[in-house]
Amino acid sequence: QLVESGGGLVQAGDSLRVSCAAAGGTVNKYMMAWFRQAPGKEREFVARISWITAYADSVKGRFTISKDNAKNAVYLQMNSLKPEDTAVYYCAAGSQSGRNPYEYDYWGQGTQVTVSS
Repeated sequence: QLVESGGGLVQAGDSLRVSCAAAGGTVNKYMMAWFRQAPGKEREFVARISWITAYADSVKGRFTISKDNAKNAVYLQMNSLKPEDTAVYYCAAGSQSGRNPYEYDYWGQGTQVTVSS
C-alpha cells in the first residue's frame, strides 16, 4: 500500500515536498518511483530510486528523490517549481527499473500539485 501526501497550491519558483508512506519493507524491497499526470496527458516518469537515482530531463537539477528505509517512506523534493509541473503526482513500486509506468506493480492514489504563474 502506498499513500502520498504533501501536495498543494504553490507559486512559480516555490518549493514543495511530497511524501509516500509505504507498507513495511516496500521501500527497501522494490524500485520506488514518482510519476505525474497532467490533465489530458499520459502519465510520465519523474524520478526513481533504489541504490541509485534517475530523473526525467524536465526535472533534473530541480527535483530530488530520496527514501528512508527505517520509515518506509519516499520523498520528492521539488524546487524552482514551474506551472508545467502542475499534475497529480503518484508514488509507485516495482521489481523492474524502467521509466514506463507499466513496469510498476503498486501505485498510490496520487496527490495534486498545482503551480500558479
